[in-house]
Amino acid sequence: MKKEIICTVCPMGCEIEVEGSDKEVTSIKGFGCKRGEVYGNNEFLHPVRILTSTVKVAGQNELLAVRSEEPIPKELIMDCMKVIAEKTVCDTPIQRYDVVIPNICDSGINIVATSTVK
Repeated sequence: MKKEIICTVCPMGCEIEVEGSDKEVTSIKGFGCKRGEVYGNNEFLHPVRILTSTVKVAGQNELLAVRSEEPIPKELIMDCMKVIAEKTVCDTPIQRYDVVIPNICDSGINIVATSTVK
């Protein structure tokens, strides 16, 4: 399998070409630094993303901005979004970094508030 990846570690945006299987990288070219090599390797074998979204707040017209505390495996993103879409926060006030959804989709990763609601 061959994959072309644009590196997002720094502003250079190197075009990295990675070849391998689901379990190992056999060839990696095009990275401009060691961090780019690590990024290309990780993105090929197990891509992850920080998930940002909003949840409803009971009794209010505003939404609460939330994000994952750590990057979530890319294959779980849509399942996590379904859980987030169904969530309504009832306990206010909410402070920044309060856990809104613990251990989302059994990933071991919490969804936390990124703003405050009174």
